[in-house]
Amino acid sequence: MTAIRTFFFVIFPYMAITCFIVGHVWRYKYDKFGWTTRSSQWYENRLLRWASPMFHFGLLFVLLGHAVGLLVPQGWTDAFGVSESVYHWNALIVGGIAAIVMFIGFVGLIWRRRTTPAVFQVTTKMDKAMYVVLGIVIVLGLVNTFYFQTIGTPGGGGYNYRESVAEWFRSIFYFNPKPELIEEAPWSFQLHAIAAFALIALWPFTRLVHVLSAPVWYLFRPYVVYRSRVPQAQVGNRAPRRGWEKSGLSTPVK
Repeated sequence: MTAIRTFFFVIFPYMAITCFIVGHVWRYKYDKFGWTTRSSQWYENRLLRWASPMFHFGLLFVLLGHAVGLLVPQGWTDAFGVSESVYHWNALIVGGIAAIVMFIGFVGLIWRRRTTPAVFQVTTKMDKAMYVVLGIVIVLGLVNTFYFQTIGTPGGGGYNYRESVAEWFRSIFYFNPKPELIEEAPWSFQLHAIAAFALIALWPFTRLVHVLSAPVWYLFRPYVVYRSRVPQAQVGNRAPRRGWEKSGLSTPVK
């Protein structure tokens, strides 16, 4: 068990993180035109209209909950007067609602992709693999939330993953991994962590790359300048400022 534990909870996370970083660099350098979600809204919009917002907004809150639970030490929340009981029930209720919303949206997107021929045909093999792994991550997360954090522990008080899984997760980034911590966690937490790192490794080679393409520069770029219909005599001889001319005053394209 020691060798298996070392691979999955020490070596594999570093492999996945390396693949995530190097894969994105490679993808950006050699496949810029493929850096896209490959939107399929043109083919089907009825299911997409409700499934996509549910999945994305649910995922956003789930990720925020994971960020707090994994990255913020329990001692910090205790220092602010947030007891473990308060944190636990808040995470269970808010995180549970977000997880259910995300799951329903995910099922809707998968159903749409599988039952709409045009959408299914543009789904790559890597995306299919990603959907399988993502589905496993979501299902195991639901098991963790609604079983092991409620009735699935001795006494039924819920499992405090911040004392084991979170400590192990942070130890990876301290370059001092402690696999014995996560080995104490229930089996679904361990599988959830392995599947999550597998998803991280697949990430650069799927449509998930669009997460790193937030249109931040849209806030700062100039508006689009179209060819003017104003006669050339009214424009004058001044050279227009590139990209910042008022609409209708730019030099006609020759």
